[in-house]
Amino acid sequence: MQNNTIVIYTDGACSGNPGPGGWGVLLMYNGHEKELYGSEQDTTNNKMELTAAIEGLKALKKPLPVIIYTDSEYVRKGITEWMHGWKKRGWKTAQKKPVKNAELWQALDEIARQYDIDWRWVKGHAGDPGNERADKLACKGRDEAAQALG
Repeated sequence: MQNNTIVIYTDGACSGNPGPGGWGVLLMYNGHEKELYGSEQDTTNNKMELTAAIEGLKALKKPLPVIIYTDSEYVRKGITEWMHGWKKRGWKTAQKKPVKNAELWQALDEIARQYDIDWRWVKGHAGDPGNERADKLACKGRDEAAQALG
């Protein structure tokens, strides 16, 4: 991997769907690493997966090439395959229904357009070190959200 490429691992976690959830991000660039995480008390797993990708991109300071690893086919296929059609249809699915989480998809689209991104799927819970770290961060956020609920 070239040293001018930023690598981002993202993950989301949720207890119940909906329920307390968290998102986690591991950013790696030129030998440096940064971990980010957050939570919501009433959310879904898909919302947390999308939020992780958005927050990872928001944290970037340079317009360098990016590789994003996600264990969510929903996120990877949404941004690389489905979004073009959704936008053409006014944020409606092929079945003419409103796209779920459209506000998050629109936020992801807006920030992703600023970067040259290679979206890659990685199998979750399969021992990939970056994915495992992002998962731990997402679970930390989820657990904090659950604790706050009492």
